[in-house]
Amino acid sequence: MIDTSLIGWKSGPTTVEVEKGRLRFFAKAIGETNPIYIDESVAQAAGYRSLPIPPTFLFCMEVENASAYRFLDVAGINIGRILHGEQSFRYHHTVCAGDHITFETTISDIYSRKGGALEFFVQDITATNQDGVLVGELRNVVVVRDPAHAEEASR
Repeated sequence: MIDTSLIGWKSGPTTVEVEKGRLRFFAKAIGETNPIYIDESVAQAAGYRSLPIPPTFLFCMEVENASAYRFLDVAGINIGRILHGEQSFRYHHTVCAGDHITFETTISDIYSRKGGALEFFVQDITATNQDGVLVGELRNVVVVRDPAHAEEASR
């Protein structure tokens, strides 16, 4: 069983810049055709400062930062044992290219299922911009498979 004393653990803040090229690439990758995500002049004509982020882009930014999975090291978990279980978003303000977003992760719950074969880390993540404004809240559930209980997990 993963040590539940990790509930409340915080990753510490890390900051990532929102880059136009990455936004365009992401929009293309997800099949987004709305020109506000690709053409800055169209985005500005629509009232945005620059290219806005497409839905779910905060998650991509968060998992690419240095502290996204630091809890695995703290808990002694091999990354080969994890699965992405769930993701949810609450957006508060628009994020655009040029913004600097700071993420901080808190482990808010740890629980198990299937007789300990599956353990779950619930991460609550805040995203604030360069002005200290909360722009989004993410919840990420990471599933840890325990090979010692593989038979139980298949039931």
